[in-house]
This record gives sequence, C-alpha cells and structure tokens, in this order.
Amino acid sequence: MLTETQNPRRGRRLLTRVLAPLLAALALLVLPGPGPGTGTAEAASVCQGRPTKTYRFATGELRLYKTRHYACAVTVAKRPGSARPMSVSLQPRGGRPAVKSGRYTRQTGPVTVHALNRCVRASGAVAGRGTSTAWILC
Repeated sequence: MLTETQNPRRGRRLLTRVLAPLLAALALLVLPGPGPGTGTAEAASVCQGRPTKTYRFATGELRLYKTRHYACAVTVAKRPGSARPMSVSLQPRGGRPAVKSGRYTRQTGPVTVHALNRCVRASGAVAGRGTSTAWILC
C-alpha cells in the first residue's frame, strides 16, 4: 500500500487545491483590471444621478440622467469609430439650452442644467440623424 507521499496522484490534487486559490488571489492583486477608459459605454457614466430615459435612434442614443437639482444628457454613437459630427442639447423650461457639438468618435457631452422643479427638453444627433424630446422629467 502506498502512503500519501508515495501516491503521486493524491499529491497533485493536494497541490492544486492549495496553490490554485493562492495563484488566483495573487493574479487579482498584480494584474491590472478594467480602469477608466476601458470597457463599454454602459460601464461608466459621465453624468451624475440616476439614468431616467434612453432614446434610441438609427445612429446612436440619447441618455438622460437626473438628480434632485440637475439634469444631464449624453449622446452616444451606436458604433464608435471615426470622428463624425455629434451634438447634444439640454434646455430647462424658461432657460437657455446647454449645447455641446463637434466631431467625436464615441460620445458627446455631458451637458448639465439646473432643473429643480423644472421640465427639460433634450436633443441628440450622430452623423446628421438624431432625436429630440418634448418637455420631460417634470
């Protein structure tokens, strides 16, 4: 009969049971994980507050966020790639619109307006196609 030290199969099982968790923990500490600028657009938001509405259109989507005092909007391209014209606009009722436009690859914005007890109107476009809303988030 073989003892534990003489049975090579049992020694390998013991080794993998002890070393595998240790190596996994070491890898989590040493290897870099996803940081800012990696992953998808859904992974991290540039606007503060809770996501309230998403309006999809042919070339992207308009995302709206709201806190108690502020509203925020971002336009995100459906397929990030080469720089193309993009815009986002957010207007509180009775106020001037906050607009950001230019040539971007992935997203434009955020634009933030003070919207405590006010409705807002938003619009966004990617490569000439977009959407706009009526007065919302009242």
